[in-house]
Amino acid sequence: MPLRCLVTGGAGFVGSHLCDRLLAEDHEVLALDNFYTGSRRNVAHLVEHPRFSLVEHDVRQPFPALGGRFDWIFHLACPASPPHYQRDPVFTSMTAVLGTLHGLERAEADGARFFQASTSEVYGDPEVHPQPESYKGSVNTLGPRACYDEGKRMGESLCMDFHRSRGVEVRIVRIFNTYGPRMNPEDGRVVSNFLMQALRGEALTLYGDGSQTRSFCFVDDLIDGFLRLMSHPTEVGPVNLGTEFEFTMRELALEVGRAVGKAPVLVHRPLPADDPTQRRPDLSRARAVLGYEPRTPLAEGLVRTAAYFAARIEEETR
Repeated sequence: MPLRCLVTGGAGFVGSHLCDRLLAEDHEVLALDNFYTGSRRNVAHLVEHPRFSLVEHDVRQPFPALGGRFDWIFHLACPASPPHYQRDPVFTSMTAVLGTLHGLERAEADGARFFQASTSEVYGDPEVHPQPESYKGSVNTLGPRACYDEGKRMGESLCMDFHRSRGVEVRIVRIFNTYGPRMNPEDGRVVSNFLMQALRGEALTLYGDGSQTRSFCFVDDLIDGFLRLMSHPTEVGPVNLGTEFEFTMRELALEVGRAVGKAPVLVHRPLPADDPTQRRPDLSRARAVLGYEPRTPLAEGLVRTAAYFAARIEEETR
């Protein structure tokens, strides 16, 4: 049955792909975005779609009327890469906390199901590997990443309080590293950094000795997990979403070189403060409860993402 869906951060990298998928499944979509990190170009292909609308709004403020009630509310709005969320850490904290609060208030008023896009950053620099949802984390509440990490932890807390005390249906995912077309080329994440450097013929910057690890999930696989959880009749979460295939940063650099057809030259820089040395999800719960299984190999996803970035570079040089 077609539903009316609200997507905060709908013009962002992940949010725009979610809008695509919801529209493909015949739902009506209203996207909210203040364009702090999102871009109108990400949803330019949707502006003429009869079931899509875009409203500029800062989720730190209560939501406007928006023309009726929603069935599903997806809350994705928040800067998500370190250079962006550290640019104005107070803004980031308030977006994470007040944005979640206002979304939950709207869900309560509408009788809507509320989806919280949380993050693997709630695990901090983990002492348990891979990270199951039961792991409470090794976090630094005073560090330069805390505005994002603690904002997301508070968002989860708000979701559970609204669920327990007010009966709001909530669904919580913890997102691990995700990449794909429509990433901001300058967002400072390792995949975008490596691809842009490789495509421009620059040396690839490795922080530390390059032995720190991450798992990289293609955006289409992440969105599949979103909708599996949101459609589940009872599962609240949190549920990890990502991929279990783990790569060192040095291995990723070599994969990027293969994706663009150029052997990479590597340069080393000091490791940033509080940067986790390992990050990989335990997907046992997602697999058992949602039937979730990421399907896009890193090599394939990097080729598709490189093509997007190459087109962006070509636009810039015209």
